Amino acid sequence: MLYRRGGKWWFKFRFAGRLFRETAKTTSKSLARSAERKRRQQLEEGYHGLKKRQAPQTLKAASDAWLELKQPTVSPKTHRIEKTNLGHVLPELGHKLLSDIEPDDISRYQQKRLRDKAAPKTINLEVGTIRAVLRRHRLWANLQPDVRMLATADDAGKALPVADEKKLLDGCADSRSRSLLPAVLLALNTGMRYSELRLLRWEQIDLGRRTVRVGKSKTEAGTGRTIPLNDKAMKVIKFWAEQFPKRKPAHFAFPSERYGAGGDDFEPTVFDVDPETPIGSWKEAWETVKRKTGVEVRFHDLRHTCVTRMLEGGVPLSVVGSILGWSPATTARMAKRYGHIGQVAMRQAVTVLDRPARSRRKRRKRSRPQKKSRVAAPLPKNRATKTLVA
Repeated sequence: MLYRRGGKWWFKFRFAGRLFRETAKTTSKSLARSAERKRRQQLEEGYHGLKKRQAPQTLKAASDAWLELKQPTVSPKTHRIEKTNLGHVLPELGHKLLSDIEPDDISRYQQKRLRDKAAPKTINLEVGTIRAVLRRHRLWANLQPDVRMLATADDAGKALPVADEKKLLDGCADSRSRSLLPAVLLALNTGMRYSELRLLRWEQIDLGRRTVRVGKSKTEAGTGRTIPLNDKAMKVIKFWAEQFPKRKPAHFAFPSERYGAGGDDFEPTVFDVDPETPIGSWKEAWETVKRKTGVEVRFHDLRHTCVTRMLEGGVPLSVVGSILGWSPATTARMAKRYGHIGQVAMRQAVTVLDRPARSRRKRRKRSRPQKKSRVAAPLPKNRATKTLVA
């Protein structure tokens, strides 16, 4: 049944024992009749299981519902990233109906973001968020053949030169944050990620076995892996443990700390430590050190430095992958990324084939000489590590 109210056409009908009374939002009777037929069809499809979900009208409405649905199942960091992505997407496409979004709309969005000087990798992440929302409503498959992600540089990062490393460590030692230097040294000697270090607990560190067990990681392969500690890492951890004589296994190794004004020597004083809360971020202290030392480096480059030095020392890529927590697929990708560094180890491997077979058999029977223990290089002598190097 059609009827007019306030200049607009409305329709009213019963379906499955329920009365539906809705506005067609039009002054045209023929359009109102079409709207009524379409609404009946939607109800019939849902009733018979032909259509399980009615998509929200706009991308903004769909995104809000999707973001709320994802929050309990993803990490807070992932949720923030998706929310940031939508902060760029919705002003441009949020008003469009989901069914009206075309590949050309996404292409125009990519071009607009490039003009705004956004990085291709960032734009791809934002398009990935659009894809996730449309997939939830079974609408991405029709667009996928005509949507192309932007090409990105597969950058291997930067390994720190020795001179830059020394300047960086000296700057970290003079930092207001006393935990920055230990964190940087552990990143260089274990290859642990920023978040893995930040959320490290004392119960994950085994000084007797000289190992650290990683907690939740970015990847499934990295979660729970055990990393052996070299002499430098052991020295750092023992020094850091001495700063927390009342520590408990469940406490965070890098706890939240608040600093007060310094004394006569103007050095900051730690006056509030919460061992049950991890440090929020080293970002401010890290950026300050980079500015003062003039070393342009990302925290993640400490991990690249660790990888590069192990490969240069002849460590097989598979072993490096186990320490770093790479999946088999990532290890294969890293073989291309770091292939030029692994040439030393590969050359050493093929030289074995130069020896006669008999000589190789005899060599295997010889007892291997015991390796001499390597003495750890001393850390920079400065205010933050004077106890450590005393």
